[in-house]
Amino acid sequence: MTTTFLLVRHAAHDRVGNFLAGRTSDVPLGDAGRAQAKRLAARLAGEDIAAIYASPRRRTQETAAAIAAASAIAEVKIADALDEVDFGSWSGKTFEVLNTDPLWQQWNCRRSLVRTPGGETMLDVQHRVMAFVEALAARDRDKKIALVSHADVIRALICHVLGLSVDAWSRLEVGPASVSAVAAGDWGAKVLTVNADFT
Repeated sequence: MTTTFLLVRHAAHDRVGNFLAGRTSDVPLGDAGRAQAKRLAARLAGEDIAAIYASPRRRTQETAAAIAAASAIAEVKIADALDEVDFGSWSGKTFEVLNTDPLWQQWNCRRSLVRTPGGETMLDVQHRVMAFVEALAARDRDKKIALVSHADVIRALICHVLGLSVDAWSRLEVGPASVSAVAAGDWGAKVLTVNADFT
């Protein structure tokens, strides 16, 4: 009995790579991101997805809505466990500004030990996303479920399944609108794909 999770990173917003969107809830997909989401949705339409869960952020909701429409799924369920890392006061800052912050440098070197200012550690993120996946795997056996989330949340989950420290995050590329996949069952879990570009 195996549950397959399609780990979808949201499609691109107009400032991907320029600023840390974090939990800034009103960041929408840009024109390129909407086109990405539409292509991704068309590719996933034949995957027999049973349910879609998404982070509360607008960019994930818009990506999930495109997948739901193409797959004839009536409802996208919001899951706080899939929310972006709580970056605290870093949310909304440009990477140019963040790169001058010594704590930001420490965070990117030792995420297992460093807490964001007023926010989470990567271990917090890993705990919440794994608890959610384990609960779904126990309940929704032999189904394929799409989880629309954020790069670092997906990295945290994959690191856990692979038995890696969260400090290995930078070894995993998780691009906008990419799909990674994990299978889970009573026997454990395994990574099927990482960062597949379906667009």
